[in-house]
Amino acid sequence: MRAKPPTILLLDTVPPLLTQLLEMQGWYVEPAYELSADQVLRKFPGAKGMVIRSRFSIREEFLKKATGLNFIARLGAGMENIDVEAATGLGIRCLHAPEGNRDAVAEHALGMLLSLLNHLPRADREVRQGLWKREANRGNELSGKTVGIIGFGNMGSAFAQRLQGFGVRVLVNDPYRPPAFSEDDFRMAASLEQIQHEAHVVSLHIPYSQENHHYVNAKWLASFRNPIYLINTARGKVLNTEAVLQGIQEGKIMGACLDVLEFESLSFEALEGSAAETLKRLMTEERVLLSPHIAGWSHESNEKMARVLAEKIGPVEPYIIRK
Repeated sequence: MRAKPPTILLLDTVPPLLTQLLEMQGWYVEPAYELSADQVLRKFPGAKGMVIRSRFSIREEFLKKATGLNFIARLGAGMENIDVEAATGLGIRCLHAPEGNRDAVAEHALGMLLSLLNHLPRADREVRQGLWKREANRGNELSGKTVGIIGFGNMGSAFAQRLQGFGVRVLVNDPYRPPAFSEDDFRMAASLEQIQHEAHVVSLHIPYSQENHHYVNAKWLASFRNPIYLINTARGKVLNTEAVLQGIQEGKIMGACLDVLEFESLSFEALEGSAAETLKRLMTEERVLLSPHIAGWSHESNEKMARVLAEKIGPVEPYIIRK
């Protein structure tokens, strides 16, 4: 009797294409969408791989008990819900798929920026109400502006690519590694201080960590010479929402495009005190454009991420014996 192939657990729902590709590579794919972390360990102690989005965090205690585990694969870009350092120390590979949704993120960021510059959400609402306000909705052109990009990985570089043809100058700052590109008339590496001195638009493309919790804060914003348009399609907690609202009131921020929120991991109904008040002010601020963490959530990115992750996981043979 032929033995069952090694198991990959699906801890979150995934595109059917990913299941198909993994099975074609020889894996046995087991859905575990509703199991808690403890139930996963009890029921599938010998699983070779796990695929997760963000349903629960995978920490060192969990990893030490998963004695058969060879890899954890996140269907997405950010890895903050996985203790990568602990996993690496235990010989467990950590995989993710930022190459799969970088195009969607870049297009979404550009779309939000153009919408805000041209007052499109407000203008659309007014026309539907029978109002025809041309002067009040006079827009600002992107052409001629300097755009600062903080973080130049998959997302930041894809956003920079989309900006070509708009007549902008791009300044790139990557606090984690040197920018991997050749400078030209369109873009150049820059210090944060140069971006704060010259930029009119700033787009964040950095991962969340304790190191950059509230990376955007009142002191950071006060260092900008020009009023800026701010874009965050990265993680909500890299930005202090109260500081952004204060920056808008003080004229330091002309507008903010926020696809992610500082509070999104919580139920809005559960917010109390200052957090609830801050969220209420954010929701009523016309100079803020919001979307529900969908920048990388296109139909095409779903398929691309599945293909990228399946390729990184690879065929079953190398995993049969734990390294």
